[in-house]
Amino acid sequence: MTTLLTLVSSLLWWVLYSSIGALFFAIVAWSVLRWAERCPVVFNRTYLACLMWNLIGLLLIVGVAMHEGHAKPPYAPLLVSPLFRGALVVDMVIGVFVLWRLIPRVDARRIRPASACMAVAVVMALAFGAATSLA
Repeated sequence: MTTLLTLVSSLLWWVLYSSIGALFFAIVAWSVLRWAERCPVVFNRTYLACLMWNLIGLLLIVGVAMHEGHAKPPYAPLLVSPLFRGALVVDMVIGVFVLWRLIPRVDARRIRPASACMAVAVVMALAFGAATSLA
């Protein structure tokens, strides 16, 4: 029973933290996409895409951190790990794909892949800058 409660609690915290992070990432991505597309994009779909990206990315990054044995601070050795850097590249590719597939413009056309790349690059630059300042 304890194992089941621990699993349910972990799943709830995973979704909660992902949704909080997705809100900040969605605000940044929405701003970048409005600028890059020169057309309004749908914010709730941007939030959904960022939520899906965060849920997948958090699993990927935590899995690599646990595999490397750096699940607790200090995280500086994790940031220089080649496996972690590869996981970040895979995370960015997933982010571009998810944003490109899920976010429409208000004229019902899909955003361009280049705009999705720009949004992911800005979000990752801000996230990596925050992560390195905390480490």
